Formats: sequence, structure tokens, C-alpha cells
Amino acid sequence: MTTEGRRYTTLELLERLVAFDTESSKSNIALIDFVADYLDGWGAPYVRVPNAAGDKQALFATLGPTVDGGVVLSGHTDVVPVTGQAWTSDPFALRVDDGRAYGRGSVDMKGFDALALGLVPDAMATALKRPIHILLSYDEEISCLGVLDTIARFGIDLPRPGAVIVGEPTGLEVADAHKSVVTYDTVVHGHEAHSSKPMLGANAVAAAADLVSELNWIADAMIARGDASGRFDPPATTVHVGTIAGGTARNILAKSCSFHWEFRGLPDLDMAEIPRLFAEATERVTANRLNRYGDFGRVETVEEVAVPGLAPDPGSEAETLALRLAGRNRTISVSYATEAGRFQGAGLPTVVCGPGSIDQAHQPDEFITLAELERGEAFMKRLLAECAA
Repeated sequence: MTTEGRRYTTLELLERLVAFDTESSKSNIALIDFVADYLDGWGAPYVRVPNAAGDKQALFATLGPTVDGGVVLSGHTDVVPVTGQAWTSDPFALRVDDGRAYGRGSVDMKGFDALALGLVPDAMATALKRPIHILLSYDEEISCLGVLDTIARFGIDLPRPGAVIVGEPTGLEVADAHKSVVTYDTVVHGHEAHSSKPMLGANAVAAAADLVSELNWIADAMIARGDASGRFDPPATTVHVGTIAGGTARNILAKSCSFHWEFRGLPDLDMAEIPRLFAEATERVTANRLNRYGDFGRVETVEEVAVPGLAPDPGSEAETLALRLAGRNRTISVSYATEAGRFQGAGLPTVVCGPGSIDQAHQPDEFITLAELERGEAFMKRLLAECAA
């Protein structure tokens, strides 16, 4: 007996998904509950994979036989905040106007999630020879760590897939490479004294300024090195300082100054190079600026998030499959980071391919066009036919 649940259109699914406020600082469990109920209605098996705190969950569903070698459609459920953004309508109520569907996460990336979930009724009614898996994750926007517990179970108590398609918005181009991103928090600890007597203390703001200048020198060196592959825009590893704060008054040597910084590395970058260069710079600045007059200060740098890049893997199962499904004959690269590097690091062939434009992501009045959703539906239908052949 075939189980039949409720059949939604892609737009209806997107409306339901957008309605859940799943900013990364909040729980996504209500959304996962909805997806689980939907899958139960169609008799599609799935497992929930909770985080350590128990306030967020990933979900891994299998459509077709429970065997190795399937295709994973991977999408995250978390979205970036809307606070401070000038939306013209409720960001968590999908608004369709002039061929566009507006809402937080509509393009990044609940549009892809809706397309993947829309496959369920037809997939469950088809005798698939190769399984299609749907993996919905959490915390992609802040760490890309929400897929790791699921990946760790592949080949143990979950089938090990043969290809992974991460559905970040690429205009349904097939991206086989992207940069890494590593973020840091640096705190300079100084020693307060009257500004007329700098020899009595250590100015944390002055030392931080030197360290930021050192990062600028590192950034310039990366720009000069360029991109040997010629595939990235901008064509270099980038180094960026995003925030800086310190000091208490104009006439007091600053006791503390902190700044947040990052680098986004090309796939061929030695991930230890920039931390090593910054550590060497920290030693120089500590000796020559911070502790010029005595052993007053110190510098602490903590790595916050490290998301691996995606390296090209020409001819991989994921690449050849996605190119066929998308009707493309070449791959592209993207400069933003995704969960794809996590999958590739586990030895899984992976590409990035999804509907919509990254240019619309993270903005007020974020949208995906209805035409892109229609193209995504065609992509999914071709996947279904391929896995049934």
C-alpha cells in the first residue's frame, strides 16, 4: 500500500519554509518538525541528527533504496539576521510580486530546500535504482559545522553517497571550486597610564593599529601573488579586518583593543601560511610597540571558524552528473564559502549548484525569481529520471 501525504507546489513549500524564523542564533527544530511530518506523510525514511545542545537538528532523508552510491541534495536551513535591514514587507512571509518570491532565505537557500523536498512524492512513487538523499543542515551561515555529525555517519549507519550537490545559489551553473574562509578574534592587552607618560604603560590601540597594518601588508602580498588558475573574482586570496574597538579615553593609554579579521583563501593556499605570517608579525609588534617600555602587554588571537575551500576535481561523479542535469559543458568557481568543502574533506565528490543569484542573498527584500524555481524543478526532474534509469 502506497502512503500518500500532502502534495505541495515548490512555491507552497518555499512559503512554509520561509515562515520559520531560523536565524542562525535560533533553533531550527520547528522547521525540521514540519519536514519530518511531510516525509512521514509520504512514507519517506529519515533520521534526525541533533547538535550537542539539543536545540538544533539536521535531517537526512533517503528516497529509494538504502544503499551506498546515492546522490545527496544538501541545503542549510539557517538564515542570516534581518535586524537593521529595511524590508518593505514581513521577511518571514513569502511575497510573490512581478515574477519574484521575496523572503528571508528565499534564495539562500530555502528555494533549493523546497525544490529538493518537492521531489518526495514522485520519488516515492518511482522505482529508483539509485537513491536520492536530502540533507538539511543548520549553522551554515556561522560555521558550516552543522553537517559534520551527519557526514561522520556515512558508511556506518547511513549510506555512503557517491555524489553531493550543495544547492547554494549559482544560477544553476556548476561550481567545482570555492575559497576557504577562516575568521579570528585578536585581543591586544595593554597597560593603562597617563598619555603624557607613554613609558609607564602599553598602548593596546597603537599595537592593534600596527597589527592591522601588518594584515594589510599580508593582503597586498596575496594580491601580488594573484590566482594562478585565473578562475576567481577577485583573483587572489583576500585578507579583511571587519571590526575594531578599544580604549577608554583620549588621554589614557588603552588597556585593551580587539579586532575581528578573516582570510578567504584560494583552494591552493597553504592554510597555515597566513596564521604563520600573522604570528611572526605579532612577535615583532609585541616587542617593538606594545612592550617597548617594559613587559606590560600581550596579544591573544583565537581562531573562531575555519571553513575549508572546495578544490576542483575534474571528471568527478558529482561534476559529470551536475553538468548533465544543468545542461552545462563547463564548471565555474565562486568566491563565497559553503559546506561543500566539508563533504570533499570526507572524500565525497562534491559540487555547488543551485537556483538563484548570490547577489540577492543576505540583503533586505531578498528574492528568487519564479523562472529560477522553474529551472530548478526541471533540474530535479532530470535527476529523478537519471536515478530511475
